[in-house]
Amino acid sequence: MDFSRGLVMKLWVVFAHISWLLSLSSAEDASVYYNFVVSYITASPLGVPQQVIAVNGKFPGPPINVTTNNYVVVNVKNKLDEDLLMTWAGVYQRKSSWQDGVLGTNCPIPPKWNWTYNFQVKDQIGSFFYFPSINFQRASGGFGAFIVNNRPIIPIPFAQPDGDIVLLIGDWYTRNHTALRKTLDGGKGLGMPDGVLINGKGPYRYNDTLVSDGIDYEKITVHPGKTYRLRVHNVGISTSLNFRIQNHNLLLAETEGSYTVQQNYTSLDIHVGQSYSFLVTMDQNASSDYYIVASARFKNQTVWRRVTGVAILHYTNSKGKASGPLPPPPQDEFDKSFSMNQARSIRWNVTASGARPNPQGSFRYGSINVTDIYVLQNKPPVKIDGKHRATLNGIAFENPATPIRLSDAYRVKKPYKLNFPHRPSVGAPRSETSVINGTYRGFFEIILQNNETKVVTYHLDGYAVFVVGMDFGEWTENSRGTYNKWDGIARTTAQVYPGAWTAILVSLDNVGVWNLRTENLDSWYLGQETYIRVVNPEFSNTTEFPMPDNALYCGSLSKLQKPEDISAATLLRECPILLWSMLVIICASAFVFH
Repeated sequence: MDFSRGLVMKLWVVFAHISWLLSLSSAEDASVYYNFVVSYITASPLGVPQQVIAVNGKFPGPPINVTTNNYVVVNVKNKLDEDLLMTWAGVYQRKSSWQDGVLGTNCPIPPKWNWTYNFQVKDQIGSFFYFPSINFQRASGGFGAFIVNNRPIIPIPFAQPDGDIVLLIGDWYTRNHTALRKTLDGGKGLGMPDGVLINGKGPYRYNDTLVSDGIDYEKITVHPGKTYRLRVHNVGISTSLNFRIQNHNLLLAETEGSYTVQQNYTSLDIHVGQSYSFLVTMDQNASSDYYIVASARFKNQTVWRRVTGVAILHYTNSKGKASGPLPPPPQDEFDKSFSMNQARSIRWNVTASGARPNPQGSFRYGSINVTDIYVLQNKPPVKIDGKHRATLNGIAFENPATPIRLSDAYRVKKPYKLNFPHRPSVGAPRSETSVINGTYRGFFEIILQNNETKVVTYHLDGYAVFVVGMDFGEWTENSRGTYNKWDGIARTTAQVYPGAWTAILVSLDNVGVWNLRTENLDSWYLGQETYIRVVNPEFSNTTEFPMPDNALYCGSLSKLQKPEDISAATLLRECPILLWSMLVIICASAFVFH
């Protein structure tokens, strides 16, 4: 009898431990699984059949929809005829630049291979998007929304919307990415795009002359009186777009992981790589459908009229089709002041909670001492060693054959130099694998100086940056007097207007190698990028995760690459709760029957 009671008690303890472990996989840190098959399909978004890149046969790809602290496992099968990497722009990849999906940290996935990304959306919320990061592939598609929702215990700073709508907008060419790539390699510009897509579809036929018959367009159906959250992402190549909805206000609520001070706009400029969340109330009389418009900014509208995306907002009680002229864009083709003032008006909601219960503004970035300063200057493309290249501080970045992070792990003779200049170089431009040496827990001030005639958007992987100032002309030490040190927006991208500067601050608390690039795809492809290498001198798994078991090898480490395989170690790594549960059962069994 005593033995039976003891056995029951021990089994109860075993199952209590198992239940506790299994509970860890629920709610906020559950694992979410996706299978992505990346392939070519034929589509005609602008009425011309062309090859596009689809994910699971869809263009654009399916959304990833997760919650703060979820573990995200994405198995990617490459069915293209060239190498592939997927990046998750805006996802911080805390302690794990191995999962970032850019050439500085990852070897590419060869054709016909699959590779599994495994990362946690740790301590973040917001609206982002994923896309293929190499070979100019984003110009042919492969992109989709990436949504990180608040945990239920963290309230959002607005009433729960009645629906969530994703709008992927971007300039588009009827030539595919390989043809566009050849154009750039040949020393020519891409020229005017053939149009603007909204969710992979061409414009509604609002004008019989400009829009051909038979083009499929996006139609968003809504209910009168309801309020919807619209997540709008500029996934295009290089064109800034003005976004607006006929007769409707756009209440800005969030951008790239930060809740904003809520304010209404009739239209907002969304630059390449940027994402915004608007709350839109369906408060019109529905006498007809309404236009949703994304049109090119800072261009001659007479020449660029075709570079306009038009979708339809359809109330369930609508009385007719949309007709008549489109709602006009801002009338300031040659004056960027309106757009810059609009950008300055976007402020951080310092009292709202983000991913954590404490207010966003509890991080007092304005009171932290700067440890290093970089002034980055982008210039128009030039010829370097006979090739068409674009530079930052006079350097066109050369991706090494062996990724930076991989070469560090194996102590390969450095394929890069930690010599990226703090200021624009005065010598002849050059191509080099030049990297910024970041100090762990340092606090950087980075000045982005745009010496080109187009708006340039910068993106930093691994971090949110605080946009503290922008103005026209050359940045000087006195420019700091204009900085916003209290509620400058924290985001992952920042635009720089032509002949202007933007100042950002970033706290280097995330160990890894992080890509800093111009998000304009043509400039990025031609070399306008570098990496910030952030290393903890006291190596610890608490500040950086080990290299994943399924890491790919290339360059000087190619001989280490084994045939494509999904190992037991990888499977267990992807299911850590299962692993621990099995260990508990084994250990408990030994204890019970000892």
